[in-house]
Amino acid sequence: MSSRRTESYQGDKNTRSHRGALVALCSVQFIDVMCVTIVVTALPQMTADLDGTEADSSLIATAYATFFGGLLLFGARVGERFGHRRSILASVFVFAAAAAIAAMSHSALTLASSRGLQGAAAACAVPSALTLLTKLSSNERQRASFIAAWSASGAAAGITGYVVSGALTQLGDWRLIFWSLLAVSLPLAAAVLAFLPRDSTSRGSRPFNVMGALTATLTVMSAVVGATLMGAPARRLTGMILLAVAAGGVALFIVVDRRSKNPLVPAVLARSANTRWGSATAFVNTATTSGVATVLTVYVQKQLGHSPLGAAALLLPLSAMVIGGSIAAGKLDDRVGNAGTGAFGLALISLGIGVLVASSETSVIVMSATAVVGFGLGLSSVASTAIGLSVPEDRRTVASGLVNTAAQLGTALGTALLLLLAATPDHSPPPDAADPSAPRLAWTVAAVLAGGTSLLWFARRAR
Repeated sequence: MSSRRTESYQGDKNTRSHRGALVALCSVQFIDVMCVTIVVTALPQMTADLDGTEADSSLIATAYATFFGGLLLFGARVGERFGHRRSILASVFVFAAAAAIAAMSHSALTLASSRGLQGAAAACAVPSALTLLTKLSSNERQRASFIAAWSASGAAAGITGYVVSGALTQLGDWRLIFWSLLAVSLPLAAAVLAFLPRDSTSRGSRPFNVMGALTATLTVMSAVVGATLMGAPARRLTGMILLAVAAGGVALFIVVDRRSKNPLVPAVLARSANTRWGSATAFVNTATTSGVATVLTVYVQKQLGHSPLGAAALLLPLSAMVIGGSIAAGKLDDRVGNAGTGAFGLALISLGIGVLVASSETSVIVMSATAVVGFGLGLSSVASTAIGLSVPEDRRTVASGLVNTAAQLGTALGTALLLLLAATPDHSPPPDAADPSAPRLAWTVAAVLAGGTSLLWFARRAR
C-alpha cells in the first residue's frame, strides 16, 4: 500500500473514530439530561400504581434532578481524579443497574431512590463527557461544531423526556420507561469502550474537597426540593425554609471552598466573566423552556383534554427545532459572535412564549409557538456552552460542571416557580370562548425573563 493511500486510510479511520466518539459522548449527554423530565408525564400513573401520595409524586419527580444537579461539581472532580473514560463507564453501569431497580419497583420510596442513584451516576458522567468532547477537536471551528452537537443533544433531551414519557405511558406501562433506559445503556457502554481513548495510567493525586462537595450538594438539594414543595400549599412553609437553607448554603460553600487547598470552584473560574455569563444563560435557558413545557403539558391534558401521547406530540416541534437552532448557531456565530447568538436565541424564546400568552387554544398555535421556542433554545444553548467553556483547557471539566449545575437548577427552580404561578383551575373553560384557565401569568414571567436576559446580552455585545 503506497504511503499516500496509507495516510488516506489512517485519515478515514481517524475520522470514523472521531465521529464514533462524538456520537457516544453526545449520547451520554442526551440520555442523562432526558432523564430529568422523563417521568413528568407518567407521574399520575406511577403514583396511582404504587399507591403513592402527592408527596411521593414530588419525591419521584425531583430525586433525579436533586442528585444530578447537586453532585455535578463533585462529579467533575471524580473524572479528573480517576480518569474521564473510567468515570463515564462506571456511571453507565450504575445508571443501568438503577434503571432495572426502578423498573421493578413496588414502592414509591424504591422508585425515588433508584432515580436518585441514576442522577448521581449522571453527575459523574456528564462533566467528563464534555471534557473529552472538547479534546476531540483539532481546531476552533471543529470545536465549535462539536459543542453545537453537544448543546443540541442536551437541549433536545429535556423536551424529549416529556415525549418519551407520554408515548410509553400511553402505549404501555410506565415501567417501560426504565426498561428502555436499561436497554440503551448497554450499547452506550459498548460505544464508550470502542471509541473513547483510554485514560492515562497516572491518576490525579489531589485530595477530594469533601466538605466543599458536601456543602454544594446539600445546597443544591435544598434549593431543588424547596422549590418543588413551594407548589403544594400544605408544604409551602417547609419549601420556604429549605430555600432559606439553600441561600445560606451558598454563603457557606463560598467560605468552605475558598479555604480548601483543592477548591471545587477555583478562584480563576469564580472571577471568569465567561463562566458567569455561560452559567447564567444556561440557567435562563432551562428555567424558561423546561418550566413552560411542564406547565404546557399539564395544561393541555387537564384543560384541553389531550392524552399523554397527544400532549407529547405537541412538543415534537420544540425538540426538532432545537436541533435546527443548534445547526444554525455555528453560522450565526461567525457573523455576530457567541454573545449575539445567545441574545437572538433568548429573544426567540421570549417571542415564542409570548405567542402562548396571547393565544394557546389550538394545537396549531401551540406547536408553532413551541417551534419558535425550540429554535431559540438551540441558538442560546450553543452560545451558553461555548462561552462557559471559553477557559483554559485544564479548567474545562470544572467549568462544564458549573454550566450543567446552572442548567439543572434552572430546570428545577424554573419549573417549580411556573407551576406555582400557573395554579390551573379544575373546571373546564367555555368551549366557545378564549380559555380563561390558560396559565398566562406563568408564561408571561418566563417570556420576560428570557427577553430581559436577551437585552442584557445585546448590551454586553455592544460594549
